[in-house]
Amino acid sequence: MRWAVEDSWTVTRRYLTHLGRQPEQIVMLAAFPILLVLMFGYLLGGGMTVPGGGDYLEFLMPGMFAMTMGFGMAATMIAVLDDASKGVTDRFRSLPMAPSAVLVGRSLADMVSAVIALAAVVGSGFAVGWRPHGGLGATLGAFGLLLLLRFSLLWVGIYLGLKVRTPSSVTLVQTLEFPFGFLSGVFVATSTMPAWLGAIADWNPLSSTAAAARELFGNPGWGGDSWITGHGVLMAAVWPLVIVAVFFPLSVRAYRRLGA
Repeated sequence: MRWAVEDSWTVTRRYLTHLGRQPEQIVMLAAFPILLVLMFGYLLGGGMTVPGGGDYLEFLMPGMFAMTMGFGMAATMIAVLDDASKGVTDRFRSLPMAPSAVLVGRSLADMVSAVIALAAVVGSGFAVGWRPHGGLGATLGAFGLLLLLRFSLLWVGIYLGLKVRTPSSVTLVQTLEFPFGFLSGVFVATSTMPAWLGAIADWNPLSSTAAAARELFGNPGWGGDSWITGHGVLMAAVWPLVIVAVFFPLSVRAYRRLGA
């Protein structure tokens, strides 16, 4: 066990060292959500209404936090694919180290970058006037659920990064991130969508995390009378656990079968 922990930490430090030399990765991860905050908050926000009333920027920001966590999936995929294409992963596999260390190290390093990116977007939220109104425990709980979503999706990114072979596949995944982000309750209430589309958006894991964050931060929510909309906090915990339960073993299996 100690051997596996030490190997994982060594791999984590390697990834963090690379991250420190390439800060543009974190800048890119945080810049797009901040750009969307400015566009939706100031260019389009005047025409937006929040069901039940409330300030649109306070409605928008928890959704943007969730979207930042969701859009990190492609970054993980690119990093894993890059290591595989350069032979780094094969080199790790040839060394006398714990097999789990590469995947655990990758996940820990990505969580560090996720915390930095989330902090940058939260800072932009404070700059435009967003404030949490819940207690300290609820606020910390909201941030915990946001990071839990990122933790679950990074395993999707690791699995896809181990399975794909070409950069064009990464472009496809990055393209699919947009409907994943926009077909949700991040920007507008799903009740304003056509019924069938709103139902799909309600069951998007991003919608559950955004709804839970709004509730725990004490920001305006998007309501809804379906079961899924009434259990945002519960589903914000359940969805990531389900995703990890599916993609963690798939990632381990894909890693063991590399080169087979």
